[in-house]
Amino acid sequence: MRLLHGHSRTRPLLRRAALTGAALLAVTAAAPQASAATAAADRGPSGGGLSAVIRYTENGIPHILAQDYAHLGFGTGWAQAADQVCVLADGFVTVAGERSRWFGADAAPDGSLSSATGNLSSDLYFKGVREAGTVERLLATPAPAGPSRDLRELMRGWAAGYNAWLAQNKITDPACKGAAWVRPVTTLDVASRGFAVSVLGGQGRAVDDIAAARPPAGAAAGGGAVTRTGPATGTDPAAAAEAARAFFDTSRYDMGSNAVAFSGPTTANGRGLLLGNPHYPWKGGRRFWQSQQTIPGELNVSGGSLLGTAVVNIGFNEKVAWSHTVATGTPVNLHQLTLDPADPTTYLVDGAPERMTRRTVSVQVTGGAPVTRTQWWTRYGPVITGLGPGLPLPWTAATAYALNDPNAANLRGSDTALAMGRARSVAGIQDALKRTQGLPWVNTIAADSAGGTLFTQSQVLPRITDELAARCSTPLGRATYPVSGLAVLDGARGDCALGSDPDAVQPGVFGPAAAPTLRDAPYAENSNDSAWLANADRPLTGYERIWGSAGAPRSLRTRGAVEDVSAMAAKGRLTVADLQRQQFANRVPAGDLAAADAARACAALPGGAATASDGRTVDVSAACPVLAGWDRTAGTGSRGALLFDRFWRRLTAGTAAKDLWLVPFSAADPVHTPRTLNRAAPGIGRALADTVAELTAAGIAPDAPLGEHQFVVRGGQRLPVPGGTEALGVWNKVEAPWNAAAGGYPEVVHGSSHIQAVGWDGSRCPVARTLLTYGQSSDPASPHYADQTRLFSQERWVTSRFCERDILTSPQLKVVRPHERR
Repeated sequence: MRLLHGHSRTRPLLRRAALTGAALLAVTAAAPQASAATAAADRGPSGGGLSAVIRYTENGIPHILAQDYAHLGFGTGWAQAADQVCVLADGFVTVAGERSRWFGADAAPDGSLSSATGNLSSDLYFKGVREAGTVERLLATPAPAGPSRDLRELMRGWAAGYNAWLAQNKITDPACKGAAWVRPVTTLDVASRGFAVSVLGGQGRAVDDIAAARPPAGAAAGGGAVTRTGPATGTDPAAAAEAARAFFDTSRYDMGSNAVAFSGPTTANGRGLLLGNPHYPWKGGRRFWQSQQTIPGELNVSGGSLLGTAVVNIGFNEKVAWSHTVATGTPVNLHQLTLDPADPTTYLVDGAPERMTRRTVSVQVTGGAPVTRTQWWTRYGPVITGLGPGLPLPWTAATAYALNDPNAANLRGSDTALAMGRARSVAGIQDALKRTQGLPWVNTIAADSAGGTLFTQSQVLPRITDELAARCSTPLGRATYPVSGLAVLDGARGDCALGSDPDAVQPGVFGPAAAPTLRDAPYAENSNDSAWLANADRPLTGYERIWGSAGAPRSLRTRGAVEDVSAMAAKGRLTVADLQRQQFANRVPAGDLAAADAARACAALPGGAATASDGRTVDVSAACPVLAGWDRTAGTGSRGALLFDRFWRRLTAGTAAKDLWLVPFSAADPVHTPRTLNRAAPGIGRALADTVAELTAAGIAPDAPLGEHQFVVRGGQRLPVPGGTEALGVWNKVEAPWNAAAGGYPEVVHGSSHIQAVGWDGSRCPVARTLLTYGQSSDPASPHYADQTRLFSQERWVTSRFCERDILTSPQLKVVRPHERR
């Protein structure tokens, strides 16, 4: 067993924690032998089976104590079920391919486990994965290419804990109370959910197009879906490139993040600091859930887990903290197939024919007969009909396209998280990434107690070098690769195979040595742009295009973040409190760049009037002083933030960057360009008129405080929400659909989620502040349904209880000891 530092004083606490709740507060720090430290955790229920000790502290955060990985998984599965049983059960219906059976073929999934637009296509894909034995094969693959024994035990225990909670408790959440689709699960179900997360950026984004692919009319194969029309060879290259760029544009995802690590020379005590601010959905199966997981002498980690996973995905321990941001690496590539003229289900490689593999899948549909479809797979992956609506890839008599997603052979993501939880430094984080190679679509940013920092884009990517793309791209690929990193290779040539790196645990992917990496910079930051400006003073270059762009414009969120964190690093003497201030500064970079000039352009309009899109003349004069006087933040009390937000969305949607700014982008000054709003841009007056007309019709004053119109309703109470949208560049990102009739932005769909600000003070306890913006539970009746949402509304934090003395002195301490009943 790996021995973690700093456990000697906590062992008696761990032993006594497994006894009764009343005894906990009387615990003292005696020094028993190591064997006694785990005695209580080792002591299972009298009937045998798995068990754990769960200590709940404020906000329903569980601290799970167990003797080994199976028992730890048991406690984690139990505790997740207690908070999120309906959301979890819904996801297990998804990965079993049974949504149409229970919810109807035409309804839509929540989007958490794939981009399928309907239950039928979701079921066809996931049922096909299940019937092909894909996940079973991955589970049976020995480590390091497959999951470790520890992870297998965690998943086995998680399934047992979830099932035990179902067997021993009544569901009260109205979302699934009494529902027949809530059922016990297996290790395979848990692993299948992990597989779905792994392919979210690849096959998971092409589920509709996998399900829709069928040979052209006259082929002997079956099918049933209608293929798209219009040959890809006739697609305008510029249009194809733009469609591919938009498809892989991370700013358009419903997941994103900011994270920054500060090194020792920038901090008050010479130790590192980390601020993680993931932007994830607020509802559904891609929510985070908080916990602390402890196996004495082996593992002690606290943080956020994606629902249905048995590990802490982002978090901290006594020595190191880390977070992830969605990366710009393009996680897939296409192979353009040359088909046998006599059989469009046979393709040629070096002139030799290869038959596609048929997968005939039948899906049960509620109230109707089963639906049967055929999918087609090749050596490269499934045949698809497109990537998004803008890039059709029709299957003709001569050509088809296959999707290569290397993460469809990657079930290692949770092993990576587990290894990071055991790391003792940023070097240990880097070693964990090198050994496990499991992250499918994220970067890693880390800091440690010795003052080290790390940024690395160590994700699983197809091994597309610029040389290979130049040598093997089809005409379509020559258009898409430079702009988006999407390679379209000639599948008819054996010499266009992806090859392998010697340090890769999986064929056809880059090894970790190729990943853009920055160690021990004063700051290391990412806001979903490429690795290039992880530190603007030490730009990363020289990586292959598939990893992301360099020398190209950055998002406003990246620009604002780099301005903020570089200024913080230059100021120095930083503490966790500085991280907390950065999270809720709510600075609007777009406002700093454009609000003053927009106000001047507004004031210069003849008669204070402008022409709206519908031709109406609108008096906008009242908006001009509001824009001029706005404090350039998106705090709940900010007057002018809502006006600028609605104006800026309209202006940027209808005005090209070249017409918007007087100073164009310069790669020599990427943080500060483009800049200087073109006050003569014709769209300014129109955007002002449309915005003022919209707000007037909704009864909203131009200077209304943001929080009166950006809010959520929990328990009948309006909670104002701070932060702003991607278009504004706000660090504290929130995305909410506009609904004027309901008051503006009445619900957040995604944004700041599991936030953590972490440092160290030389003691054995990290200095950590956390916030789970939407709370631990999805059940409206739970006390933890909105408690942290209220904290988020008030820009307040939770003080993490990591060390045993802090856990055991919680005024809200509650101890639960679940176990299997056999």
